[in-house]
Amino acid sequence: MADTAAAPSLEDIRKESDKRGIEFFFAQFVDMYARPSAKLVPAANLDDLVTDGAGFAGFAAGEIGQFPSDPDIAAIPDLATFTPVPWEPTVARFACDIHVDGEEWPYDPRVILRRQIEKARAKGFDFRMGLELEYFLVELNDDGSIQLADSLDTLEKPCYDLNGLSRHYDFLTTVSRYVNDLGWGNYANDHEDANGQFEQNFTYADALTSCDRAIFFRYMVHQLAERKGRDEGKNILATFMPKPFTNLTGNGCHFHMSLWDGDTNLFLDENDPRGLGLSDTAYKFIAGLKKHAKAYSAVTAPTVNSYKRLKVGSTSSGATWSPVWISYGYNNRTQMLRIPGPGRVEDRTIDGSCNPYLAATAILAAGLDGIDSGLDPGDPNSENLYDIPYAELRSRGLETLPSNLLDATEELERDDVLRKALGRGRDEDYVDYFIRVKRDEWARYHEQVTPWEVREYLTRF
Repeated sequence: MADTAAAPSLEDIRKESDKRGIEFFFAQFVDMYARPSAKLVPAANLDDLVTDGAGFAGFAAGEIGQFPSDPDIAAIPDLATFTPVPWEPTVARFACDIHVDGEEWPYDPRVILRRQIEKARAKGFDFRMGLELEYFLVELNDDGSIQLADSLDTLEKPCYDLNGLSRHYDFLTTVSRYVNDLGWGNYANDHEDANGQFEQNFTYADALTSCDRAIFFRYMVHQLAERKGRDEGKNILATFMPKPFTNLTGNGCHFHMSLWDGDTNLFLDENDPRGLGLSDTAYKFIAGLKKHAKAYSAVTAPTVNSYKRLKVGSTSSGATWSPVWISYGYNNRTQMLRIPGPGRVEDRTIDGSCNPYLAATAILAAGLDGIDSGLDPGDPNSENLYDIPYAELRSRGLETLPSNLLDATEELERDDVLRKALGRGRDEDYVDYFIRVKRDEWARYHEQVTPWEVREYLTRF
């Protein structure tokens, strides 16, 4: 029932809840940082929840465009997002849209994405996505530092390590079962490239459903990791932070994307003369992504830490799976936009700190601009971009993503397509609100004197 296509009625929800023994509902929404907030509402109050929503003091709930003087926000459930909480069988969750004084709140990331989806549908496009959510299992030390939760995970190249999977069999299979119980279609569970890093994949869906599921998946992994820690007498956490360890590969949130019309994949062309299995529509979409990539990186890689993962050339971990050259082509992981198979496009630069609703909005707007403007992405690239010197790639006309959050916000600030897509708040564009928050984040980071600076400069001057 978590698929928006099902569109259940209130009576359907009531019957399903009674059958499952649901006693409480989480009325859940997210702020700019994708942090989930919720109220726990007794099942006896379901009718009031659906009609009036759950009330919150918005200013206290994070970055959602509110001041202390503002009226309460109301979280109105989307009934299609009814999601039983697998490890708490008497609880279910609704993803909610925020309203203020009876109107949709334009600072709500879910509302922003819904509006962009409606624009795409007016053009005859249904945007579908699959997300690859990578995370680490870490142990929190008493001094606030972290270490890998698995002290035996020490291989130089641990990707797909069978022993690493086996040591976390109970945790990973519990997540897998829960994902499948929810009907999301878990099809793979991997030990990823870094020590202590995992990825658990589920089937793609329409963009709004995929984003709703991503929020719940992160919440579920966080909760189950903490339970694992309590069972073992440790402080174990899961983190989707882009780059929690200097010497290890970071966490991506790769988007696999396509446009559809009913049951027809509009990105698919088996007779593609370029050999990628893509349609003219798909190539124009790719061109739009390339055109706006510098600007949308502020949204898809939205933290200071994001740019420790996005790095030209080699990294301290010895490899990078997050290309920064704005390019596309073939089943080639050194390309920003990879074509893993006919009829879809993968953006590998998006990371685990993104708000999936905002990221999907920016990506969709960029791609649609490519279609509307009839853009051409140029020829696909088949080379290993990690082996080609920086100066040579620049001489060929290739460009890179911004190297830090501040530069990314400057690119976003002057991108009118993304400005329009993210919408208007009460007296400002959402882009200006987003940038103000992010520049404050940058300033707070930039004011810190780090241990690296002390080691590098203390005795030099």
